[in-house]
Amino acid sequence: MSPYVLLLLLFSLGLGTTMTFASSHWLLAWVGLEINTLAILPLMAQSHHPRAVEAATKYFLIQAGGAAVLLFAGTTNAYLTGQWDIQQAAHPLPIAIITLALALKLGLAPLHSWMPEVFQGLSLTTGLILATWQKLAPLTLLLQIQPVNSPLLIFLGLASTLIGGWGGLNQTQLRKILAYSSTAQLGWMVLVLQFAPSLTTLAILVYITAATATFLTLKLAKATSINMLAISWAKAPALVALTPLVLLSLAGLPPMTGFMPKWLILQELSKQGLAPTATLAALTALLSLYYYLRLSYAMTLTMFPNNLAGTLPWRLSSHQLTLPLACLAIATISLLPLTPAALTLVAL
Repeated sequence: MSPYVLLLLLFSLGLGTTMTFASSHWLLAWVGLEINTLAILPLMAQSHHPRAVEAATKYFLIQAGGAAVLLFAGTTNAYLTGQWDIQQAAHPLPIAIITLALALKLGLAPLHSWMPEVFQGLSLTTGLILATWQKLAPLTLLLQIQPVNSPLLIFLGLASTLIGGWGGLNQTQLRKILAYSSTAQLGWMVLVLQFAPSLTTLAILVYITAATATFLTLKLAKATSINMLAISWAKAPALVALTPLVLLSLAGLPPMTGFMPKWLILQELSKQGLAPTATLAALTALLSLYYYLRLSYAMTLTMFPNNLAGTLPWRLSSHQLTLPLACLAIATISLLPLTPAALTLVAL
């Protein structure tokens, strides 16, 4: 792909997300989401592989359907309330329709079934954009409407944490595992969204850091399946020793950074009188922990079953920049002591 075309597409991605961030009008928010969708489609199909074209087609159809439902809900809200302002969506019917449309665009369960298939057809770089940047605009709209006392959000959050953990148990393809991981992480954010939006913001920032470190690690190892992780030790031994800590941070185990948002979310849910919900969410996190440990085991404690013919993998030089990966890995592992500072920011 030409650098100028790539620059134009990345600029369009930033423009669409920024437009949705800054909009207070449903029509402008819809335009921003559409720009986002159209900008990432060429990136998804740039390899011209049938799987990539299929993934781009599926993504376009799903996102177009979600945007159409969102526009319909915005029109319904304007008909019922007399205005298009996002924060004036007070009628429960438009709020419910908008929440479901944004859940479809985010990939929340039970509207998540498109995500693993789309991720499987993408490169790791495009999958990283889809798992992180593309979640920001719909999540911002959810934060703006803030449906209070909505059982729908609790249901979507719990279903996402459960299915996101359960769905990845039997997978061997890394991109499908990361898709289910994204669904599970979004479930945690949605659970606390109506009670403490600042905690949702903290959770998405921590998830973006950990997910970026994970995707860059897999890209450096050139691994797309669990079996391919078995030769990673020969390519980057130090990175393979560090990767289990990154994966455990993504799972939310102490003393890694990923424990911070889950701990604060469970604490907030308990304060809101939702101790059973917090307990169930904590139990579903164990399902996700299983496949993170499975990836760690495949990377560090197994060897590839066959001898490799040709060039030995440790003699191949990588063209990927390792400084961003190193910074992200350190941030993913070691920021838990900054929890008091995060609590101060959340209180503000």
